[in-house]
Amino acid sequence: MGSEDRLTNAERYERGVKTLVEMVGEEGAQTIGNIGAFFPDMAHQIVSFGFGDLYSRKTLDLKQREIITITSLITQGATEQLPFHVHAALNVGLTPEEILEIVLHCAGYAGFPKACGALNVVSEVFKARNITPVTASKP
Repeated sequence: MGSEDRLTNAERYERGVKTLVEMVGEEGAQTIGNIGAFFPDMAHQIVSFGFGDLYSRKTLDLKQREIITITSLITQGATEQLPFHVHAALNVGLTPEEILEIVLHCAGYAGFPKACGALNVVSEVFKARNITPVTASKP
């Protein structure tokens, strides 16, 4: 058992909040606060497990974890969670072009309908952040 296994629930939560704020800032963390206002136990699990246990692990960095998360959300067609993670991905250093490449790559594995749905979400996030990606020309 490593030291990670011996954290108290409060320590896991505290670490989760720190990671969450690093990824999405105080304003972005308010999304979890909104969940907590409705269902505190769910918000606690998201912060403690999702961000305190998973995102805080050292083997992968936050950029790599957001690549995995965005890919997973696209392949599931779970676009309702995608804006949060596209913002987080940009905040932890993914470029707009890298995010677009993830969407394109997922089209080959998850299908164009899911990728196009994701592209709509990504486009809205980019508009909200005044981002105009530099896209490569056709190969």
